[in-house]
Parts: sequence; C-alpha cells; structure tokens
Amino acid sequence: MTSMQPAADLADLRKEIDRIDAAMHRLLMERGEIIDQLIAIKRSQASGSAFRPGREASMMREIVGRHHGILPVDIVESIWRVIIATFTHVQAPYTVHGDISLGNAAMRDVARFHFGFVVPYETHDDAGDVIHALTHSRGDLGLVPVAAPGAWWRALEGETAPKIIARLPFVERADHPAALPTYVLSKPIDEPLSPGDVRLISAVLPTALPALPQGWSIPAHAGAALLVALHPGQTIVALAEALPSGTSFEPIGSHAPAFVLPLK
Repeated sequence: MTSMQPAADLADLRKEIDRIDAAMHRLLMERGEIIDQLIAIKRSQASGSAFRPGREASMMREIVGRHHGILPVDIVESIWRVIIATFTHVQAPYTVHGDISLGNAAMRDVARFHFGFVVPYETHDDAGDVIHALTHSRGDLGLVPVAAPGAWWRALEGETAPKIIARLPFVERADHPAALPTYVLSKPIDEPLSPGDVRLISAVLPTALPALPQGWSIPAHAGAALLVALHPGQTIVALAEALPSGTSFEPIGSHAPAFVLPLK
C-alpha cells in the first residue's frame, strides 16, 4: 500500500494563493490595456455603441458552462458581469436607470449583480421615467422588470425610441441571487440579430381578449396591449393570423435566449 504524500505546508499554500492573485491582477491590467487600444480604434472609426449584448450573453454561457469546482457559480457569473460592465463603462461612461415599481431591493440586486458599483445607478418610480431618462441621455441603460405594471413597452414603439437589447439574468437557475426577470433597454444600437435571438413585438389589439392566444410567448400584457416574444421559427405573419384583424405590430427590440443552467 502506497503511503500518502505529506500535506503541503500551510505557508506554501498561501504563497500559491498569492501567486494566483497576482496573476489574476496582471491579467485584468492586461485586459485594460487592450480595452485602451479598443477605445482608440473605436474613436478613429466612429464604430458606435460600446454595448454588445449578444456577445455578453455568449460569453456568460461559455463561462458558466465550463465552470466546475467548489467556487459557487453565482460568484463566477457576478465577477465576469462586473468586469464586462466596468470595462464597458471605461470605454463609454454610462448610467444604469432602474425601475423600482416592483421593489427597490429586487432591482438593486439586479443592477449591482450585473453592473457592479463603479457604474452609476439611479432609481425611478416606473418604466416611463426610465424610458424618459434614456431618451434624454447619451448612452445610458435602463432596467425594467418584465412584469412592470401597465403597457410600458408601448413607449418603445417607433424607429428612434429606446429598445430592449437584453434580458436578465443571462443565466437562469434556481435560487439565482438576482432572479427578477428584467429587460435591459437602450437607445437603438447597431447589432445584427443572431439566428437564435428572441424578437420582441408590441401588439395592440382592436379590443382586449378574454383569454391570451395559445402557442405564443407573451411575457407581459395590459388590456388590449401585448408584449410578444417571437422565438426562432415564429413570424409576425403567423402571429397576425392568430390575432384579430386590425391588430397593429411594432418591433421593440430583441435579446439572446436565456441559458438555463441544468440542475445537478
């Protein structure tokens, strides 16, 4: 029987932790240097918004998908979200505006988990105030709960109005520390749709329906106004056939599909 190797000296283990910490810090500074170069390129090319919600969602899927070990996935997700949000703020300073109509604490958790403490955070009483703030900002973001009261999404109709660019959390799982389903809004950004993206449509019916149409994802509704999520393979033409004649349709944004973390 082979004898067990002696346990590593405690001081040696602490030195290893210090080495890893220093390496992580160096890598973050190296990331900052690349971002600095990116800023210079974007300024010379006038390439538009610093936000790339599709890329961010893809990064979170990859990070969470490959994670293993004793470190809780909540910490991993939050660390990378703060890194991404903070470096984006370095590229182009912005403020996050939160609709607290469903509770201040829940929205604060969403904002801080996904954007950290460096990015300024302002609260507003309702979605309308958030959308108003975005309209009069240079490049801020808005956070509106999916279930916010009223047909708030109608203020997103029109080519120049703010649009939905993401849905939080990017990674859905039981007991998420910032689980409030939330849309991220911004002024329109130049990012093409990916094949799996969910398109969001504001549908206004001639009159309120007694029951919602079956077979369609309707994240929110208020009276005769519906917020409809079109998943890959679904079309506005088919939606129009399922709703009464005279219904109007307006695109109000899109978001990457949520990544659902499997139960272990």
